[in-house]
Amino acid sequence: MIKMEIKVVRQILEWNEDCHKEVQEELREKSVSMINIVGSPGAGKTTFILNLINELKKYDKKVGVIEGDIEGTIDAKRIKGEGIPVVQLNTQGACHIEAMSIKHIIGEFDLDDLDLVIVENIGNLVCPAEFDIGEVLKIALLSVPEGDDKVVKYPLMFSKADAVVITKYDMIKYFKFDDNEVEKQTLLRNPYSKIFKVDSLKEGGTKKFINWLLKKI
Repeated sequence: MIKMEIKVVRQILEWNEDCHKEVQEELREKSVSMINIVGSPGAGKTTFILNLINELKKYDKKVGVIEGDIEGTIDAKRIKGEGIPVVQLNTQGACHIEAMSIKHIIGEFDLDDLDLVIVENIGNLVCPAEFDIGEVLKIALLSVPEGDDKVVKYPLMFSKADAVVITKYDMIKYFKFDDNEVEKQTLLRNPYSKIFKVDSLKEGGTKKFINWLLKKI
């Protein structure tokens, strides 16, 4: 029984990895990059994405968004209201997005008219860490109100993140949050990860992240 369970998990991950590479290849052929935004519910993912897109517009970058939720279209409507191409992906109970779902819906976009696809993954620091979905970069968001212990509690997510963005940084004076410890614990798990501190409501607050992102993609 134990061997069977392990075998099933390996098959799922291997199948997902193959599909992940297929999505990457499809996007590469169209000269489109995709980034995967992960983080807890309330980490500020949608606000960060909207601010990111507004900055990218200054560089004439055309962006589409895949909005992942278990149910509902609240965030997708917010993004569409800004005139941004968006596809809603409802997992109907699943705690993460898989590469096959991305493969099925990526054709909803006119990829010839995009430079970047941003995926807002399900609000969760566990399952999304295990599934690559065709992205070239995985970006983990950690908000100040969540606490500075999340890197230690959810190490896989932060070990796989190409960058960690500390959001709602203007609130640090109201919480016991040690950003130096977050950086230390992140780099212990992934010495190549970049750390950014962002006030999500401040215009231009994502500029340093944008500079890094443009160089990476």
